[in-house]
Amino acid sequence: MSPRPKNLVGLGAGLAAAGVGAAIGLAAERWTLGRVRTSAAAEAFGSLLGTAHRVLAKDGTPLHVEVDELEDFGARADEGAGVTVVLTHGFCLNLDSWHYQRQALRGRYRLVLWDQRGHGRSGVGPVGSCTVDQCGHDLLRVLQEVAPQGPLVLVGHSLGGMTQMALAADEPALVSERVLGVGLIATSPGGLSQVHWGLADLVGRVAHRLGPVTLAGLARAPKLVDRTRRIASDLEQALVKRYSYASPVPSSLVRFSAAMIAATPIEVVSEFMPTFDVHDKREALAVLDGIEALVLSGAKDLLTPLEHSEEIVRRLPGAEHVVIPDAGHLVMLERPHEVNLHVDALLVRACRALELGASGGGGAGSRRRGTRRPRP
Repeated sequence: MSPRPKNLVGLGAGLAAAGVGAAIGLAAERWTLGRVRTSAAAEAFGSLLGTAHRVLAKDGTPLHVEVDELEDFGARADEGAGVTVVLTHGFCLNLDSWHYQRQALRGRYRLVLWDQRGHGRSGVGPVGSCTVDQCGHDLLRVLQEVAPQGPLVLVGHSLGGMTQMALAADEPALVSERVLGVGLIATSPGGLSQVHWGLADLVGRVAHRLGPVTLAGLARAPKLVDRTRRIASDLEQALVKRYSYASPVPSSLVRFSAAMIAATPIEVVSEFMPTFDVHDKREALAVLDGIEALVLSGAKDLLTPLEHSEEIVRRLPGAEHVVIPDAGHLVMLERPHEVNLHVDALLVRACRALELGASGGGGAGSRRRGTRRPRP
């Protein structure tokens, strides 16, 4: 066997840093997974479709949005207490990452799913627009266009959770008036510059320093990226396993998640990366305090470690805090049954709060939930 080229070692260190700030390590996988871009086509993943909408962001970027109306599934328009559930995906993913949750909720609640800028079928946007704050503005535009009225429950994974925090920071009145509940799954309120993605501290610090430079260079060298994508399958599987999942999952799920990661344009990953290290929406969590909240994370998440969920819970003491044992960053795909149960419970509580408010018994903020933390 020929020795591994030395330049791949340095490249790997930089790529390990390329990521979410709440999903930063996923970008590391993205470069080695291009060759499985279409390998999930035969699977059920991505087969759930809704009514497509084209929403223009404030800067003119087209955003792909899908709505699953109750009537499309034989349900009455007033079922689900008239609540619209908005699902916002994470970094290097797309709206299909909610496959299992969409499958469980469609026909029971009105659903809105959308691809964040630079992801899925949405446009990339102007240079410099791939930021968490801009994602919050984009979410507002989605709500204005496809859910302009009525109660809302917002559920976000990783970058999606940060997007919701950005919305809360910019639109506290909207949250106060319309948002009954919020789900924050495998996400972070800030401090991601200190996350070393399971690497040794020194290596993690170096990766944070070199990651932006490496990615900026890769964005200008697509041929190098294409060559990197042809790295052996064993490394591909190891990277997906390490940064996405913490327990055995079907190979079809690995291929599906790999295809989403690989489809994210390199310039999008390069632009988003610096924003994660400076992301800080701790103070914005005060806007969410008092409404029904679910904070859920995988116990073995290397990208948004448990401490980040605990920080959210400290600022949302009424939230239900759920830790899924032996689960990683893509917990909603890895452990869909447990995630669905807790999301469903959040929706039940939110609808109950709506009923209490309508009857004069108080709204979502009038009740507090105790912390629930299943342990490994």
